[in-house]
Amino acid sequence: MMGMKVAKHVDQLRDIIRFWRGQGLKIGFVPTMGYLHEGHQSLIRRAAEENDKVVVSVFVNQMQFGPNEDFDAYPRDFDRDCQKCEEAGADLVFHPDNEDMYEEDFITYVDMTGLTQGLCGKTRPIHFRGVCTIVTKLFNLVTPDRAYFGQKDAQQLAVITRMARDLNMNIEIIGCPIVREDDGLAKSSRNTYLSAEEREAALVLSKALRAAKEKIEAGEKSAEVIQNFLKEAIETEPLAKVDYASAVTWPALEEKEYMEGEMLVAVAVYIGKTRLIDNVIVDIAE
Repeated sequence: MMGMKVAKHVDQLRDIIRFWRGQGLKIGFVPTMGYLHEGHQSLIRRAAEENDKVVVSVFVNQMQFGPNEDFDAYPRDFDRDCQKCEEAGADLVFHPDNEDMYEEDFITYVDMTGLTQGLCGKTRPIHFRGVCTIVTKLFNLVTPDRAYFGQKDAQQLAVITRMARDLNMNIEIIGCPIVREDDGLAKSSRNTYLSAEEREAALVLSKALRAAKEKIEAGEKSAEVIQNFLKEAIETEPLAKVDYASAVTWPALEEKEYMEGEMLVAVAVYIGKTRLIDNVIVDIAE
């Protein structure tokens, strides 16, 4: 078996993809911003099970960060990422420079309305324009049969799925379950920012969501009641500041007064200066 390859330039990537396509191989793709953890590895493993070859991109995309966000501080460790990719079964890592992905006079963007306005889009207005643009570029380069995204970024998963459908991209978008630490905290590259005290405080997200799910399963149908319940539960933690707590339809992300069918119950919370997200999808019987 040949070892995992690394392509740093678009031409290198295209040559490898062309060779695989010539052999009639199916390609799975996992786009990441690096600093990989078990959540990313679970996507790579699933891709390896379902495809002949797996490509992982490692690229911190400046376009999806707002002016006061953590682009410069975002954790990076490419050697460690390569090790985790290889462990999980990746065949190729694409690790371009900014100049490879964006020409100096770059002016073309992929925008979406509706799905990108609520939840994270409210306080991060340019975020999904950056996500949709880079993912479209990566899809055009890798030309995968299937692409894998984690449910932790549920809004992103909904946005990419709709984008692929609306733009007739011949790619199957596959959502994969949230991977959690033993104590319930959703795995995230940003967890490395947390102090020991903040790490403990961050457990309030998964605890509040679990309690909200139980409340819904016990019969609560009012979205407003659930949203207020989440906020109050999170605000019991002094280090936590709620960005949003929402219950919206899944995957359309529409606000409804009374919940029915599949609902996404999602929160974004600042623990100190670190913004964390988490969610649960609940299927509400008629």
